[in-house]
Amino acid sequence: MSYSGFDLTGRCAVVTGGNGGIGLGMARALLQAGARVAIWGTNPDKTERARAELAAFGRVHAQVCDVGDEQAVEAAFAESVAHLGQVDACFANAGVSSFSTPIGAMTHEEFRRVMRVNLDGVFFTFRAASRHMIARGAGGSLAVTASTAAVEGAARNSHYGASKGAVTSYARALAVELARHRIRVNAILPGWIESDMTSGIFDDEKFAAAVLPRVPLRRWGTADDFGGIAVYLASDASSYMTGADLLIDGGYTKF
Repeated sequence: MSYSGFDLTGRCAVVTGGNGGIGLGMARALLQAGARVAIWGTNPDKTERARAELAAFGRVHAQVCDVGDEQAVEAAFAESVAHLGQVDACFANAGVSSFSTPIGAMTHEEFRRVMRVNLDGVFFTFRAASRHMIARGAGGSLAVTASTAAVEGAARNSHYGASKGAVTSYARALAVELARHRIRVNAILPGWIESDMTSGIFDDEKFAAAVLPRVPLRRWGTADDFGGIAVYLASDASSYMTGADLLIDGGYTKF
């Protein structure tokens, strides 16, 4: 008899920022494991292209949503529930990168731009998801995509590091608060991952020469490297895991 712990048949998941990069990799794997999935993105064309690609793997619904907009998140979550019927797992993956800016030159507008999506967006998303899961009474799984910047000194990217450190602390607090409702909350900390967000950085030969040798697995991460963790966290296989910071960085932070 095969192990069924990763079978997501009958489960439904929301993936914010699911129209590209890590979120797209998560959504693809969740569908392949049997889940029904709603992806959110801010770019209508990109989101529709992702939906068309993912439709080959299962039932997927796509929505345009700016997670930094409180009312937009409430409406989008309600729409996801209407299309899926329920939400068992929610991946707060949407995020923005930061401009390399020393603290003395950083404007409040730039600081708030990053916090609006990376921190406020997680709050709005998890609040909507937790309300739904508590009302259903069937438990659930919340996972936030943070970054190794949460545990390292992100020089000239202090606001980005602060946003990611904040969401890991937020996840730990919610893990304790929501455990009585059988809702698990975990943080995923990616290292250097190939995506639209990092393409400009990885094209810099000087950067690649300095950083890649510090990755013990000697390669950049890819979107598909996050499919397995998404399925695990959405499944019964992770029923006793909550409050964890899950590093997926090729060993970067250990070297």
